[in-house]
Amino acid sequence: MSFDRIDIALLSALTRNARASHVELAELVGLSSTACARRLKQLEDNGLINGYHATLGLKQLGFSTTVIVRITLDSQSEETLNAFEKAVARCPSVVQCHLMSGDDDYLLTVLARDIEDFEHIHKGQLSTLPRVARIHSSFAIREVINRPVPPTALEHLRRAAR
Repeated sequence: MSFDRIDIALLSALTRNARASHVELAELVGLSSTACARRLKQLEDNGLINGYHATLGLKQLGFSTTVIVRITLDSQSEETLNAFEKAVARCPSVVQCHLMSGDDDYLLTVLARDIEDFEHIHKGQLSTLPRVARIHSSFAIREVINRPVPPTALEHLRRAAR
């Protein structure tokens, strides 16, 4: 799929404000709202836009503790990885899980209300995951950056559209 300056402008605008209406976006890029809606639908159909999300205030919801958890399994067989991934997907406190290269098999982001809440999560969710050999947890002191999209994500599209 090729992109032009209008597609790139739409994507850029949505990364700043996913609630922008078709009318607002159309004015921004110089299209009618119908043409803008058609472009957005095409970007969605091609998998470039995967959803629209609200960013919630986690502290206001009572989640003041972010924990980065590194997990090593006792085996890296496909059966073991599949079993672990199915089980971790059922853990309500895990908000991200990545299969990793290197010493650890998985990197998880866990949200907790406080350290005591994390203790319950550790005992009731993480320690019960299948085939876990080792769990290392680190507590985030402060969030410095939390970008849903890196600022450079659209740069290669901009260069290609020139």
